[in-house]
Amino acid sequence: MPCVEPASFLTLHYRLAGPQGDVINTFTGRPATLSLGTGELAPAVEQRLLGLEEGTRTVFEIPAGEAYGERNPDFLQWLARQDLNELGDPDEHYAVGDIIQLPTPGGEGQIGAVVRAVREDGALRLDFNHPLAGQPVTFEVHLIGVL
Repeated sequence: MPCVEPASFLTLHYRLAGPQGDVINTFTGRPATLSLGTGELAPAVEQRLLGLEEGTRTVFEIPAGEAYGERNPDFLQWLARQDLNELGDPDEHYAVGDIIQLPTPGGEGQIGAVVRAVREDGALRLDFNHPLAGQPVTFEVHLIGVL
């Protein structure tokens, strides 16, 4: 049976959950495909896959802060409504708890943020921390294929 190595290409079902429940769960749909070492999974999550054989089904409990780091208060930022209008739909209405996608500073990709507050002037308090930052993480995996 093939084993997971640092640059393996994987087909798998996986679930990442924190104390509030699932953040990602592919068990209810199509399996995911990904390459290790490309940043698709956190390094602490990838590390737990190394050496596992194809067909393995297991669960890992990852201590708080190890998988996605500690929460960083600098990742909470206000974005003025004028700036938001330039980045997206000016008619969009936002509510606390919404997840929005914004272009990265260089414009080469996107980054997600959670809306934590909305001011009367439309400015948003955005949280750019990973949803599982500073929390213990349950990582469940079923390795379907290893290349």
